[in-house]
Amino acid sequence: MNSTALICVTHDPNGNNRALAKRFLPLFNEIYDELFIAVSDKTDKVLIDELDEAGFKVKIIPKKGTANARREAIKFALEGCSEYFHYCDFDRLLTWADRYSDELKSMILKVKDNDYTILGRTERAFKSHPVEWIETEKIANKIFSLEFGKEVDITAGSCCFSRKCAELISENSKDRMTDAEWPMIAYRIGNLKVGYKAVEGLEYIEDINGEVIEKLDSTKWFNRVELCYIISESAINTGKE
Repeated sequence: MNSTALICVTHDPNGNNRALAKRFLPLFNEIYDELFIAVSDKTDKVLIDELDEAGFKVKIIPKKGTANARREAIKFALEGCSEYFHYCDFDRLLTWADRYSDELKSMILKVKDNDYTILGRTERAFKSHPVEWIETEKIANKIFSLEFGKEVDITAGSCCFSRKCAELISENSKDRMTDAEWPMIAYRIGNLKVGYKAVEGLEYIEDINGEVIEKLDSTKWFNRVELCYIISESAINTGKE
């Protein structure tokens, strides 16, 4: 069965995305064959219950960072029967469904085109982000692109892959961030077909994608520089002897 499953992660202790999630749960059931989500144990219980009632298979995990959550979500999804997967951070998925649902639907129809598809942002969508995100992600994207041999955006929080690729990722993923690691596992370790598609729907909307905790501007910049380094290091080192 060449079905496609959705894989998501979320940490939403205040249930900030409950209303938007409830609005689009029917859409997700319409376009995906299976729905999997890993949620932190701090996430709002009402949101968890609503996801469960709407057909999501929900795995509650300790809050140990985004990379750990993404790995747990892939392992969880591999318990299902789908042959293809669309991974998307849950807040990113809600943004996409809210503004570009037709694009999301059409993208799912092309999930089988590659073993792994990097989903990046159009120039407009990329420029919708905070300046500290834009300037640091440009660097991580450039380093990955030099290693990959093609200009791509790998820091948008979404990708598609086959079951074979998911199993390979599950066996080999270990880094502190997965944005560059996962496509490099497919590309260097698996020698699989890796493609790229830029979309409008992975734009930034402050109320949905913004950070919950207020930070000083210097802290925001420092945190993004740190993420840039971690992601860039994965791009250079993953899959090399």
